[in-house]
Amino acid sequence: MESPIKISIIGSGNLATQLGLALHKEGYLISQVYSRSQKSAALLSKKLKAEAISNLKKLSTDSTIYIIAIKDDAIESVAKQLKLKEKIVVHTSGSVSMKVLQKSSKNYGVFYPLQTFSKERQSNFKTIPICIEANNKKTSTTLEYFAKSISGNVKRVNSEQRKKIHLAAVFACNFSNHMYAIAEQLLGKDKLSLDLLKPLIEETANKIKNARPSKVQTGPASRNDKKTMDAHLKELSKEKDLQKLYKLISKSIVTTK
Repeated sequence: MESPIKISIIGSGNLATQLGLALHKEGYLISQVYSRSQKSAALLSKKLKAEAISNLKKLSTDSTIYIIAIKDDAIESVAKQLKLKEKIVVHTSGSVSMKVLQKSSKNYGVFYPLQTFSKERQSNFKTIPICIEANNKKTSTTLEYFAKSISGNVKRVNSEQRKKIHLAAVFACNFSNHMYAIAEQLLGKDKLSLDLLKPLIEETANKIKNARPSKVQTGPASRNDKKTMDAHLKELSKEKDLQKLYKLISKSIVTTK
């Protein structure tokens, strides 16, 4: 589509890359890509046919929407450097307050794609939930229209809801992936591959497509099989941290209904 909306992207990491590619594919004009590293800005801007900058003083003021897609702890310091009057300024964080943008512009908000991103893996934004929040109705309407142009799953949320969503995502995604890393570590000690578990991991994920996770929980803790759990704890006798983690998670499974 040919869009009148011009975009500036502040950031060149995983999310900035995938979001930029999705917007470019839909026909949006990406005006500039900013990164502290000129090399990183140039790599992404080449893909998006945009100008690469590494100095925020060179940020143009003629874009419609400015998307801050950087690490959470850097958003506030970058926002303080922006003076964009009535332009729409958003960040993409699930946990950072949108109020950090209130001095950047009169119109600000959050554009939070709920997904894990990598530069190397192309993301299908059509299926990715995008949570939006804004400081006024007009900005909210614009962001909703903008989000729906790349995703079929757009939801308006408030700050408290967004924080809960982000917390839940940490459990569902980050913690789960860490469990895969622990499993790989345990298998590796006996020269076994994580490939053995991949069908199990896939089936576990598929089950919750049609059922509540608590209803399809399996394993020794779900059966309160103390004999098996004790055997596992014995196996972890030299891994005290993992032993504590095993006990804590097993207790949580036993007590969760």
